[in-house]
Amino acid sequence: MTDPAPAAFHGLPQPPAGVSGQWQLVPPLPASSDAVSLRCWLALPSDRQPRAGVLVLPEVFGVNAWVRSVADRLAAAGYAALVMPLFSRTAPELELGYDEASLQLGRSHKERTEAATLLADIEQAAAWLSARLPDPAAGLGCVGFCFGGHVAMLAATLPRIAATCDFYGAGVATGRPGGGAPTLTELPRIPGRLLCFCGDVDPLIPEADVEAIAAAIAAAPDPARHRLIRVPDAGHGFLCEARSDHHPEAAAEAWRTMLDFLAAALNS
Repeated sequence: MTDPAPAAFHGLPQPPAGVSGQWQLVPPLPASSDAVSLRCWLALPSDRQPRAGVLVLPEVFGVNAWVRSVADRLAAAGYAALVMPLFSRTAPELELGYDEASLQLGRSHKERTEAATLLADIEQAAAWLSARLPDPAAGLGCVGFCFGGHVAMLAATLPRIAATCDFYGAGVATGRPGGGAPTLTELPRIPGRLLCFCGDVDPLIPEADVEAIAAAIAAAPDPARHRLIRVPDAGHGFLCEARSDHHPEAAAEAWRTMLDFLAAALNS
């Protein structure tokens, strides 16, 4: 099946000044036996050393123009931002728009993922990014959206990830990629900090799921390290300018909150 071409993205921010972006093939780690190279998008500040590194995990629509714009904006804020594919084995070059056919195709690839493989790919990308930072031992940030937000909660359990932003990560309270205990059960194992954003009119994250996230944070060994933000009047995908649920005011506030969170958690 041929992937449809990405739909036009109207209203996306232009690439910021002082940022360089390029495709980057991230090779497997030396000890990996079944890993594959990852076709990633790397955005860097072109006028200074990066203050820290951030992994960006996309929606089911792949490493498309919008998620690349997120990396570019993070680079404008001083970060080395690496967008990695979540479908590295079934659709490593996926770039989709936001029409219904693209959604169904993206979901078909999502259903073929497994938590263990996703975590191995994230560790591969994280190790590559860390090695190119001024302080390779410093912790990384991780930002994910939709399915990428769900996977970001898994990524947060990795020792290398110091700060995670999960934007409208649906299904964490009820499932896990490939099956098994819900991803939310991993929250007590997160060594860094976690920030979850849920729109309060998001049809993909029902009230029971939001309450489950709040309860899991409250029961965590150190609940002060984690935070749930319920965004008023916001639906699914509210941060994304290319989606019908985009909420400009909520998006601007969430973006500021995310930058403050990353700066504090990464000491940057």
